[in-house]
Amino acid sequence: MDKKDSHVKNILHGFFLSIGTTIAEPHTILPIIITYFGGGTILVGVFSSLLRGGAILVQLFAAFFAQSYPLVLKYLRRVFFIRFVAWFSIGFAIITLGDNHPKLTLLFMGIALFFFSFSAGFGAIYFRELTAKIFSHKFRGKTMATRQFLAAIGSILSGSLAGYILQVTTPPHNFAYLFMVSAVMMGFGFIAMGSVEEPVKKNIPQKEKSFREFLKNALKILKADEHLRIQVRTFLLFYSYLFALPFVILKAKQTIELDGVALGTIITAQMIGAMISNFLWGYLSGKGKNKLVTQIAISLLILAISLAFVANHLYLYMTIFFLAGAAMDGNRIASGNLLIQISPEDKRPIYSALQMTIVSFGMFFSIIGGVILKFSSFELLYAFAIFWLILALISSTKLIEYPTKR
Repeated sequence: MDKKDSHVKNILHGFFLSIGTTIAEPHTILPIIITYFGGGTILVGVFSSLLRGGAILVQLFAAFFAQSYPLVLKYLRRVFFIRFVAWFSIGFAIITLGDNHPKLTLLFMGIALFFFSFSAGFGAIYFRELTAKIFSHKFRGKTMATRQFLAAIGSILSGSLAGYILQVTTPPHNFAYLFMVSAVMMGFGFIAMGSVEEPVKKNIPQKEKSFREFLKNALKILKADEHLRIQVRTFLLFYSYLFALPFVILKAKQTIELDGVALGTIITAQMIGAMISNFLWGYLSGKGKNKLVTQIAISLLILAISLAFVANHLYLYMTIFFLAGAAMDGNRIASGNLLIQISPEDKRPIYSALQMTIVSFGMFFSIIGGVILKFSSFELLYAFAIFWLILALISSTKLIEYPTKR
């Protein structure tokens, strides 16, 4: 465990993946692309959810098989290939259909985003299982913080480049270029992670005879494990920020001059927040304080959305997304480490799938946010999100850092 080669490849994967996905950042660039082709606030919510939430449908199914795999890397490589093709095809669809067929373009984007996220449902199970095998508990927090730090640098570079391309070229071709180039960059990360040395898992449980039987056993685990239920509730509520955050950029478009440079600056601020915060997250996680990481991250989101009430300047919007970027990276580290910590080795894929499947429903909160905004106001939407984030903060006080008995 904790080999330098695996550490470097994990970081490279995060760096290049971040460069790729920042191009369609669901809180900034993606809403702009959708509204360009005639999509409204509800469609913004749907597409934001598709990018993050397609995985919800398959994680338990993936865990059903993954629990009996001594090796998962070859399956992870297949996921990487599907994600590359889906992402590249979005750019291809925009450049070939574009202005002539805007509705068809949006339909194709939605399908591709679904497959990109759908395949991630398998990938997330395989990736978490792989990292649990190649990194120890304490080192995992450090390597993931380093990964996220350099991923944030990649996102800053990507955000700056995206802002420049959006400024100097005209839509819709500039949108297409962003997706196609970023797919190639993403591919470098897939190659890196796909070449790590994976140890063989020896403690393998007997696989259930059917997926139905697996689901019954999984539900029994959820009912029996209070620590898991608390984590699921807390991190589901954490995603309440998605009620509001994808729409803050639309309010910015109404209140300030949001050209390509300004949009790139806001994206860069979000990624700088993520990058700088990982010094703190890595330090706290390395000390075993993942519960504290969770509480700080939720508090930052409450502050960020509170600022959206009064935002009327580019610097305020930069601050909002700076805080959001820091919070989201804190959540990634804390949720993963707390889950692995409470999971027995032979049941790790099941624990992972249970938490990720249920929590992933939170990724669809942006659809609800779009509906609320359509029939009310930005202010009501922000207040609604803050209410649920406060409940997440209360729930986080019951998280157990080190369960005494497993």
